[in-house]
Amino acid sequence: MKEAAYYNQLENKSVKCILCPHNCTIKEGKSGICRVRKNINGKLYSLTYEKIIAMHIDPIEKKPLYHFFPSARTLSIASPGCNFHCFNCQNHTISQIDENIFEFTKEFPPEEIVKIAMRENIQNITFTYTEPTIFFEYMLDTAKLAKAQGLYCSVVSNGFINRQPLTELIPYIDAANIDFKFKDNTLYRKVTGGFVEPVLETINTLYKAGVITEVTTLIIPELNDNENYFKETAQLLLKISDEIPWHLSAFYPTYKMIDYPSTDPSRLVELRQLALDLGFKYVYTGNILNLEGNTTYCPNCGEPLIERHYYNLKLTNLDGNKCPECGEKIYGKFQ
Repeated sequence: MKEAAYYNQLENKSVKCILCPHNCTIKEGKSGICRVRKNINGKLYSLTYEKIIAMHIDPIEKKPLYHFFPSARTLSIASPGCNFHCFNCQNHTISQIDENIFEFTKEFPPEEIVKIAMRENIQNITFTYTEPTIFFEYMLDTAKLAKAQGLYCSVVSNGFINRQPLTELIPYIDAANIDFKFKDNTLYRKVTGGFVEPVLETINTLYKAGVITEVTTLIIPELNDNENYFKETAQLLLKISDEIPWHLSAFYPTYKMIDYPSTDPSRLVELRQLALDLGFKYVYTGNILNLEGNTTYCPNCGEPLIERHYYNLKLTNLDGNKCPECGEKIYGKFQ
């Protein structure tokens, strides 16, 4: 447990957490929406500091990050909790929790996380699985130590974080994949408990700061797979940049949305083509077997540059970060 960053003390031992846009006012003895930032005697504490609920070595493509050192391994870590309550959360057993979850965590100081990565000859640490924002202090301290050792850091996030903590974090983050779930606040609030504007601001801030930024949108039948809705979603991202890689992932029934149908793979392929027609340079399909939708093509001449079979690379045909055929610069960092 560590005193939290980004909160204000109020009257009667209440506090206001200003880490994420929920800006929770928390009475003494209570926790915020995320359930892991608790007011103890008028001070806000992070209950997740050094508490690991999941740690795995993954291919970087699994995040998904397709434009950040393809085929590299990453040490993926998570603490429990989330500031969203998504009805379709595939990791709900570790994100939608109460304080009893800490019985199942293990303590890993930031120094130990970095040592594990170096011992395993892994050059990247990814904060993922749950929501890294809610273990901000732990993520920041780990990222600082990792960068000091020449390692890279990446984050997979819902993007629901206030500007000031994001600005503090950015110098230590090299890549990010942000979930952009819906274009409107009605669905954002209904399905996730959040709202859209801060997420778009996070994507814009990361991209303009030079962080390799990719975006994932889960395509859920009956919610956001309508063509007009999809076009409006696409336009919000295109206002930021046409070179941000966009991952369109298939939905499968889970958690509180088991009555919804799975995404038809053919629909995902259609929406990928629509996104390309709208002007995106890099669009991918996720959670389905689709070679074309997992291949990175040169946006100028169409040359296939990186072919993937799920998380495995089949072909790498890049000249540094340029297309070998036409010299087009490809967005990202490549080995």
